[in-house]
Amino acid sequence: MRELKIGFLQQHNTADTKDNILRLAEGISDLAKRGAELIVLQELHNSLYFCQVENVDNFDLAEPIPGPSTKLFGELAKQFGVVIVTSLFEKRAPGLYHNTAVVLEKDGSIAGIYRKMHIPDDPAYYEKFYFTPGDLGFHPIQTSVGKLGVMVCWDQWYPEAARLMALQGAELLIYPTAIGYEPSDTSEEQQRQRRAWQTVQRGHAVANGLPVITVNRVGIESTDNSEIIFWGTSFVAGPQGELIYEASEDEEESIIVELDMDHSEQVRRWWPFLRDRRIDYYTDIIRRFID
Repeated sequence: MRELKIGFLQQHNTADTKDNILRLAEGISDLAKRGAELIVLQELHNSLYFCQVENVDNFDLAEPIPGPSTKLFGELAKQFGVVIVTSLFEKRAPGLYHNTAVVLEKDGSIAGIYRKMHIPDDPAYYEKFYFTPGDLGFHPIQTSVGKLGVMVCWDQWYPEAARLMALQGAELLIYPTAIGYEPSDTSEEQQRQRRAWQTVQRGHAVANGLPVITVNRVGIESTDNSEIIFWGTSFVAGPQGELIYEASEDEEESIIVELDMDHSEQVRRWWPFLRDRRIDYYTDIIRRFID
């Protein structure tokens, strides 16, 4: 059995980016000392979730890749000998920005990047104002702990994205996330949304025979009269969709979960979904809609 110890930080964020980063660094140090080999952080973890509003000044939060954050988290990866999945606001060129996950190898180098492909535009989630859709496609990132199918938040609703990662040999599906409740929704509606969010990702685990790691932020963030209650509930699901760990809805957590990386092979032998796919009849999937 090939075991992998996966650590994640479910944190609240404040307007003080230096404090956010300091707490992340302390959390990474603690997880590494507790034995984590792979550490996953939440979406846009350095700052408040600024996409609640459309404000050009927020572009000042962006940075190049490589840049200050990849240097800092790369040094932590090297110091503790861990692989770290980060989520950054990338300034690619003047006027060109992405929501980008960066995977840092144990030696501190950049193992690969993924630019968020699906960009939402909803009340309090005005991401199309800030981010250009990714242009790198869906490709796993090879690391010393395995082949990581890293995507970001809104990507987690799309089975096509998860499938493409699986078809290229991803061993884990990983989703840094920032999602929460609209305060005016009823408590019943809030819970329907939260459970739907988790259910669709557990479906990706089942359909592809792969574990899923999703790390969400937690707590209330307010910006210019907009407010989101981030619902936490970071979780790890196994290749049959089973919940291995589910975090709190309203508390910070620092968790290590052990996964049997060989179990997916056994599950795929029991449920050979990849074998039985009718790829000769799927050509219409690339159409927007079929009239």
